[in-house]
Amino acid sequence: MSEPNLILTGIRPAFPVTHGEASVDLVIEGDRIAEVVPSGTAAVAHPEAVVEDGRGMLALPGLINAHAHVDKSWWGREWVPYGGEATTQGRIAHERAHRDELGIPSARGAELVLREFLRHGTTSTRSHVDVDLGLGLKAVEDVLTAADNLGGAVEVELVAFPQDGVVRRPGVLKLLEEAVALGARNIGGLDPAGIDRDPVAQLDGLFDIVDRTGAGLDIHLHDPNELGAFQLELIIDRTLAVGAQGRVNIAHGFALGDTKGVAQQELLHRLAEGGISWTTVAPVRTQPLPWRAMLEGGIRLGLGTDGIRDLWNPFGDGDLLKVALTFARLHGMHNDEDLARAVSLATGEAAAFVHRSHHGLEVGDRADVVLVDAKNVQDALVRGPRRELVIAGGRVVARAGELTI
Repeated sequence: MSEPNLILTGIRPAFPVTHGEASVDLVIEGDRIAEVVPSGTAAVAHPEAVVEDGRGMLALPGLINAHAHVDKSWWGREWVPYGGEATTQGRIAHERAHRDELGIPSARGAELVLREFLRHGTTSTRSHVDVDLGLGLKAVEDVLTAADNLGGAVEVELVAFPQDGVVRRPGVLKLLEEAVALGARNIGGLDPAGIDRDPVAQLDGLFDIVDRTGAGLDIHLHDPNELGAFQLELIIDRTLAVGAQGRVNIAHGFALGDTKGVAQQELLHRLAEGGISWTTVAPVRTQPLPWRAMLEGGIRLGLGTDGIRDLWNPFGDGDLLKVALTFARLHGMHNDEDLARAVSLATGEAAAFVHRSHHGLEVGDRADVVLVDAKNVQDALVRGPRRELVIAGGRVVARAGELTI
């Protein structure tokens, strides 16, 4: 083994797996965890390494934001009042009318959002990035530049997202495919019925790209009740038809919570058969998801911040722990096991959403560590304490709640 560059001493892992010590040291080599050893032993074995004293704090794996829009925000600018109609189409129209005057998107704007992610302990994100006839691929390029400006501290996986529709905007399918060639690992879709009003045509076009390029597909489905459930069936059918199991995700998917009883159970069975995952931002005033049945059935579930202070809504600050708490409250999670599970959904269990096979505080994992002054993981969720130390890819990027890069 090469000489480590950093040792983090005396931490209490929130999710101990193979080690089982109450307190441990992490030996970090490059951007990876090289050793997990009993507390107080690493610095003796590696006297040349830089040592960070964990002071007995609780250690979380870096948070993984599975649903973000880092290209849309006006974070860092003057306050922008909410306007426009409170419908999906109304939000799209309002954004299209005002984004240029606010300089959205921009590499600087995306970087400011990513910096807030880091400050709050998010070290990896899946971000939807608008691709449309007005922007072309500019937003994709801006977000790639922003991530590069931070030296990869936040690993960003892109979804080329057709926010303004697909079929109703001829030329967007070509742009989505070009975005994949530029580096997007996924393409998106949006309410095939409610927005494009032609679910068959939208899904045929999107799945054709998925089939030919190997890209993933992440569909925002807001349509509720029977209309939404009908589209879920169409998505499952096409996923199975092109062999895209494990590459398709539903975002929001309010219809699943709207559906009840046997109909819901049948949908869950088919979603699991298709290897389709799910991301939610736990919005208030929506029906809870059958989260326990989803996880027990093998349906991956991730949490995200959605847009942050953008032309869709004025809310959000990039703190994914707050989203995990909202998820817990929306779903009536009170006991210790469930509260810990909410945090797990925002950390280790979200690994696959950013193409990681494992994400935690184990040997071989990317060295993404968040220290908080908390009694346990439940306390960290409920109080949302300041992130005392954030290590991303093996380097310290935030200390005492403030960025160091």
